[in-house]
Amino acid sequence: MKDVAVHYHIEAANVHAHLWRITLTVAKPARLQTVSLPVWIPGSYMVREFSKHVQNLKAEQGSKVCAAEQLDKCTWRIKSSAGEPLQISYEVYAFDNSVRTAWLDAQRAFFNPTSLCLRVESQEKKAHGLTLGTINSGASPAVSTPAIPLKRPRNSSKKLLGAYSFEDYDELADTPFEIGNFWRGSFTVRGVVHEFVVSGASASFDGERLLADTKKIVETELEFWHGKEGKPPFERYVFMLNAVDEGYGGLEHRNSTALICSRRDLPRIASPKQSEGYTTLLGLISHEYFHTWNVKRLKPKEFVPYDYTQENYTQMLWFFEGFTSYYDDLLLRRAGLIDHAQYLRLLAKAINQVQQTPGRLVQSVAQASMDAWVKYYRQDENTPNATVSYYTKGSLVALCFDLSLRQGGQGAKKTSLDAVMRLLWKQSKAGQKSKGGILEADFADALHQLSGRSYEKEIAAWVHSTADLPLQELLTAHGVSITPEPGASLPMAQRLGLRVSESTGALLIKTVLTGGLAQQAGFAAGDEWLAVDDWRIHKLEDMNLLCGNAAKTMATVSRDKRLLRLPLTLPSATQEPSSSFMLRSTKDELLSAWLLG
Repeated sequence: MKDVAVHYHIEAANVHAHLWRITLTVAKPARLQTVSLPVWIPGSYMVREFSKHVQNLKAEQGSKVCAAEQLDKCTWRIKSSAGEPLQISYEVYAFDNSVRTAWLDAQRAFFNPTSLCLRVESQEKKAHGLTLGTINSGASPAVSTPAIPLKRPRNSSKKLLGAYSFEDYDELADTPFEIGNFWRGSFTVRGVVHEFVVSGASASFDGERLLADTKKIVETELEFWHGKEGKPPFERYVFMLNAVDEGYGGLEHRNSTALICSRRDLPRIASPKQSEGYTTLLGLISHEYFHTWNVKRLKPKEFVPYDYTQENYTQMLWFFEGFTSYYDDLLLRRAGLIDHAQYLRLLAKAINQVQQTPGRLVQSVAQASMDAWVKYYRQDENTPNATVSYYTKGSLVALCFDLSLRQGGQGAKKTSLDAVMRLLWKQSKAGQKSKGGILEADFADALHQLSGRSYEKEIAAWVHSTADLPLQELLTAHGVSITPEPGASLPMAQRLGLRVSESTGALLIKTVLTGGLAQQAGFAAGDEWLAVDDWRIHKLEDMNLLCGNAAKTMATVSRDKRLLRLPLTLPSATQEPSSSFMLRSTKDELLSAWLLG
């Protein structure tokens, strides 16, 4: 490929061994050329050590072998000569069926370039090229990617599935590829083609409904950011969905997103009722598309530019992930894909998740943002006791700002979080090539500009402290009642302060929550709960059957092959405070004014 400083040829080395082969050509290498593979992918805040899957790395110039010295876990230094292209070849094992890395088998191929493409030091800002070679000699798979394919080179000695060029390494790194025999559909909004590809769907999949519903999301979000007629900051967009037996998640890119869901949650032909799983999938689509603005262009200042060699710390994931989590379901409501009652159920679920997490009293959302690299993505049995989700609590922080801004009062003008988000977008020049980043101070300033008063106290209380949020007061003022559920109606695990697994036929303790009855009795994560008094127990909901109205029982658990008897106080519906709440509309006109914008 002409006019590129760095070029990658990517093809399958062995589909059954799940090995990609990459040939990297550096047109004008340094005498000591350093190359490295990213340790993380933007949007997923954990060092994932992609280089652990690299093997058989070799370098040469023409017929001359060049010495390649590994400097650390992900970096190599090549001795080369000036004036002649340097070729580096290597293989990458790809068997992670997620949105973050790479996959290769005889049926499907997928990759993020951060998993396959070595960075060439000092040439990251130069033009990069990529050609996609054969995957399986017996098939001609389709390719989906947000990159626009170039005309195939004439007289190419290798069969190509596509050729692509990129402004720099950042653009390449942000461009996933889906390859295989997938379902494909598209729609156009404001002159921009949006493509949707689905791999792994069953015969009952209703693609036309998925397209129609996604189009409503796109129209609603474009109006949110750009008004009635504004253009989006991209020329084409691709949704890539991998449908599997069990799975859920998404990863945003500048003009695409990679998604994964259970195929049971896809819409089905001749099934008009919208399942909860499909509503969740629509929320995921809404979330990742919103990220096109909030985090991919309007991004933390600390992410400008990305450092692919190490953690990129910011205290603002509560804004970039949490506020996106607030808008994902809210914009489903505005798109007409859920009604008021469904929205309130989803909101109640978020409130209950936070209220049932003891870690909310230990960690603020700003601290949770900093700790994402070692805590959120590396959860263990103590995670609920020590941390809070910057996604879920962050969405409630956004709710509080939105409702407070809409309420006005105390000398403040009425406005909304919608207006704040649009002002930040405009001020950051994020819609232009400058790729601007923002700080918390920029958010505080936008609040002040639009409302006429300082929100420093709210930022301190809601973002930087562990105090509970003023949800009841704000929701009540907007036509929503929030009432606790009766303790006796709650699941037994919640009443005891436990998280358990019953899927194997054994009752296994996964988490013991701080301050709960189970912790007071001495339960520990990893215990197998065998009996209450003289009765064998397999399901926690059998507690009422076995214990009746008793105030206490003796629990027998197995820990490290030793039987222990633990005196357990049983929950009383009249004494235990509820950590589960119900939301109900009390004034539809107030609720509609908020939900419908």
